[in-house]
Amino acid sequence: MTSAPAAGGDAPPGLMRRLASFIYEGVVLFGVVFIAGWLYSTLTQQRNALVGTQGLQAFLFLILGIYFIWFWSRGGQTVAMRAWHVRVVDAQGRPLTQARATARYLAAWLWFLPALASVHLLGLDQSTGAIFGAMFAGVAGYLLLARLHPQRQFLHDVICGTRLVTQLPPPRAKKRAAPQPADS
Repeated sequence: MTSAPAAGGDAPPGLMRRLASFIYEGVVLFGVVFIAGWLYSTLTQQRNALVGTQGLQAFLFLILGIYFIWFWSRGGQTVAMRAWHVRVVDAQGRPLTQARATARYLAAWLWFLPALASVHLLGLDQSTGAIFGAMFAGVAGYLLLARLHPQRQFLHDVICGTRLVTQLPPPRAKKRAAPQPADS
């Protein structure tokens, strides 16, 4: 099954490009979460990591939301998406509004919520291996759903009326060689 170009002539990025962007995004978000966690613990004068975890989680959810919504509604690309030439647009190929970017951010948690809910419901909250195993299985299942979609779009993009497109940079103009002087 080949992925046909979506409306507007922009081809959807391949799953490997998306996965590479996803992994790169994780590296970028490590720094964002680190700084946000430090800021939260400083502002709340948190002395113990086990105290105030729900407040920290809510704060990080808000910070990540600001990060994604701001980038998606201001150009359609996060830092990782720009590096891998991936852009998010609405179904007509237009930039996302803040409302649509917010809906996409909330729906994007479908990557993780089923796995986290199953770990919690099975009482495996204390097992790091079970959490990572469930997360890996959840992400793999989510990728499989995208493989089954005709345009290879993720479930949260289908729900929100958005799509990912490949946005390659324009080709650079070649430098013309300077004319050689004629020998006399």
